Amino acid sequence: MDLGTTFDAAVARQPNALALVDGAIRRDFTSWQDDIRRIAGGLSVMGLKRDDRLVCVMANRYEMAALYWACQMLAAVFTPFNWRATADDVAFVLRDADPRLIAFDDAAGDSVLAALEGSGISNDILISAGGGLPGTSFADLLSSDPVTGPAGAEDNEICLMLYTSGTTGRPKGVPRSHRAERTAAASVIAHLRYQFGDSALGVMPLFHTMGIRILLCSTMINGALINMRGFNAAEALQLIEAEKINSLFLVPTMFHDMLGHDSLAATDVSTVRNVAYAGMSMTSELERRCIDLLHPKVLANYYGSSEIFTFTVCDHLDKKPGAAGWPGINQMIRVVRADPDGKASPDEVLAPNEIGEVIATMQSPEAFSGYWNQPDADAKAIRDGWYFTGDLGYFDDDGELFLAGRTDDMIISGGENIHPEEVEDTLSDCDLVSAAAVVGLPDERWGQKVVAFIEAASEKATAEALDAFCTESTLARFKRPRAYVFVEALPKSASGKLLRRHLRGGDYAVSPDFENTL
Repeated sequence: MDLGTTFDAAVARQPNALALVDGAIRRDFTSWQDDIRRIAGGLSVMGLKRDDRLVCVMANRYEMAALYWACQMLAAVFTPFNWRATADDVAFVLRDADPRLIAFDDAAGDSVLAALEGSGISNDILISAGGGLPGTSFADLLSSDPVTGPAGAEDNEICLMLYTSGTTGRPKGVPRSHRAERTAAASVIAHLRYQFGDSALGVMPLFHTMGIRILLCSTMINGALINMRGFNAAEALQLIEAEKINSLFLVPTMFHDMLGHDSLAATDVSTVRNVAYAGMSMTSELERRCIDLLHPKVLANYYGSSEIFTFTVCDHLDKKPGAAGWPGINQMIRVVRADPDGKASPDEVLAPNEIGEVIATMQSPEAFSGYWNQPDADAKAIRDGWYFTGDLGYFDDDGELFLAGRTDDMIISGGENIHPEEVEDTLSDCDLVSAAAVVGLPDERWGQKVVAFIEAASEKATAEALDAFCTESTLARFKRPRAYVFVEALPKSASGKLLRRHLRGGDYAVSPDFENTL
């Protein structure tokens, strides 16, 4: 079944169920279907057809979600990109994706218009949401004659192309088929035990695999997507109470901010049944706070990627804090010898409790088939039917996966391998620390030295106090940070991922209230 038909099936099943909330905009499935068919009709008149790409650079909003579904009605390829990206990166994506149409809003207006300068791209292919922008307005699309129904894509046709943020170099396009997307969404519904009608907080960016997944899952179970255009802890808590939200699928940073907000105690969060995180590791302390403060029926760590959505899932974090869990129902996982040169074989499997690179089978029906116009990236990431994730991890004696950072984040200090997340997990247990990130910086004696970047939770935080805490913990002494830098805020991507490369490159603001030892 293609995704256009997937939407129509949801409408037929529960036509009057609430489908989307975005501020004052509220749509049930029938009214949203009418909007989407009209938008699809307008896109068709503008020339969008089967297999064409529509690049969308917007903050989360009703218009962006509607454009996603309109593309599915036409068997076109929805291609979202980060609205916070630089003009240079937007220009690269426009060249790389070769779109038939480009949609953008006022949040991305400056970068998109700068990217278009000198490109030769006509305003005739632009769609704008927000006042004063060139191109066809979204309101004009809504006044178009509607299409009669889905174009009926084959399940192996591409419906979506996500651009990975990447740790180095240019973003890579990840084409996703109708089959892969539907299967990935069904996998989430099964693993997290969503129920029909469950509503979700839609704050994860719709240019990110988690944001798109939440949108698709909500439709498949006739649940309402409660949209947020940008994350704010106080507003998120207000929406949870006002809209009686049932599921939160977020990055750990968002849980950290909500659970630490002053208004939490006065907010009714009792409707939240399903809590899951992905995108980065959550500290064991934050996992405990999720359990104690939200009391969810399901709390899960969902480990996956844009390329293959589901790798592993752990839904018993109360018993195994920090675990990434067992392979998903569509997946097989191995841990193999880590080789930064990309020459390790998928058959070089390590024993339990040995740290190596995590790889996943490409046989999963959730898998992509390769990057967009990136044969070198394919050769590095896909070998002998396995996808090399670039993540480090190990299986415990029960066959459950634990992650230990990225292959390019591993610190080698004095000949010892040190995994940043282990040190960060220890620091997060200290009451003086609000958030911590650990990287390796060049050192003449050690090769690399362990440096901790700290968002302080107390004015009493000092390098000496944190070193004493680490010394008294179970962390091996050689893994202790040898320098501390107190920062205003740790650098993060739009989806909440920690950007260690910014710390290594000196791109951070030092807090003037604390003494640093770097």
